[in-house]
Amino acid sequence: MMETTTSLSFTEDGFEAFAAGREEPQWLSDLRNAAWKKFSELPWPARNDEEWIRTDIRQFKLDRYSLALEPLTSEATATALMRDGVELGGGCTSFDGRKVDSFLKDKWAEKGVVFGSFGDVIRSHGDLIQPYLLRRAVNPNYDKFAALHTAFMTGGTILYIPRGIVVDEPFHALSTLSNGSADFGHTLVILEDGAEATMLSETASEDVDGGGLHCGAIELVLNPGAHLRYVNLQNWGSNVWHFAHQKAVVDRDASLQWTIAAMGAKVAKVNQHVGLIGEGANCQVNGVMFTEGKQHLSYHTLQHHEAPNCRSDFLYKAGLQDKSRTVWRGMIKVDPIAQRTDGYQRNDNLLLSAAARADSIPGLEIEADDVRCTHGSTSGRVDDELIFYAQCRGYTRKEAIQMIVTGFFQKVFDRISIESVREALGLAIARRVREYE
Repeated sequence: MMETTTSLSFTEDGFEAFAAGREEPQWLSDLRNAAWKKFSELPWPARNDEEWIRTDIRQFKLDRYSLALEPLTSEATATALMRDGVELGGGCTSFDGRKVDSFLKDKWAEKGVVFGSFGDVIRSHGDLIQPYLLRRAVNPNYDKFAALHTAFMTGGTILYIPRGIVVDEPFHALSTLSNGSADFGHTLVILEDGAEATMLSETASEDVDGGGLHCGAIELVLNPGAHLRYVNLQNWGSNVWHFAHQKAVVDRDASLQWTIAAMGAKVAKVNQHVGLIGEGANCQVNGVMFTEGKQHLSYHTLQHHEAPNCRSDFLYKAGLQDKSRTVWRGMIKVDPIAQRTDGYQRNDNLLLSAAARADSIPGLEIEADDVRCTHGSTSGRVDDELIFYAQCRGYTRKEAIQMIVTGFFQKVFDRISIESVREALGLAIARRVREYE
């Protein structure tokens, strides 16, 4: 366990104390100061705001959480699910927003690859990172949570791949959280022209029933001809409040495969945005959500076609137990210039309890006339005949339900090209499946 540490609150005095202790370039200090000013001006989301109308955060109290200040004196104990049996090009672990360890193989460092904790990379390569951090992807002024994150962002990971470098070993990042603590991790991945890489990111709590606050961001920047596989597993404790803004910008002839698995948190409100900004850009987003108890996971996705001849394919699947709830709100937006767009989005929900609820709101906003855009959504319960059929062949009722649930997610698993990730996600979901009501 962690030793007692000095912490600060999210107040004017707390921000000043936090800012005074940072060893960062002036441009980042200016960014933080502007964000804190914006945070102080913006209101908290209201229940009648369209974006928040289905997500109730009245029980969320920011003053219940604080940010640790003192250096880390012991190791995190949360378990990573995706790195077993994988030869890594680099790895980074943080605990309550502070680095535990980090490494990058020499063969990649010699080729100009930069990888490490947020703070280390900012200090060593600040000039390289400045043009990208919160400038091309996530908007630091989007709402009160985005501004709060920008003011206090600590922890997280930065990966930079130079022009034309193909990295055939994945990078892995693990952010962990102790009970009652706060995490403001920021992930930034930059691929220059023609670069290729794979990044595996995980979040987890020491205690599966633990509480806390995560207010984070993910930025993925793909320059022309780049190719990125990015896997993000959200596995916070069941009492963590999880707020995040996540955005990728995909330039000309670049491709992104982005896999999201969401299984933790008490309440999660995530905005996931992909901007296709160059002709011929392509993205595939695979989403897996599995909820239980009274969990509430809300994911809002946007496929923004800003250039012609681009393709986007979003597939989200959710399995819900007990009294849990998911909200998926998807939008395909096509700008007037984005002719010959091919956009697809789908959300399927499997209800494993009569008390579970899935809200699915797909949408289209099309301003071009030469496009192919489709969307769809399904929600339903497990067919009792399928359970009976499996039991007739020797499976127990629980084994039958696990097999059916795994089959429901199989289409998403089939899209994941990393075998260890497929197996880890499948096993993690199977372990959570209980008797069907």
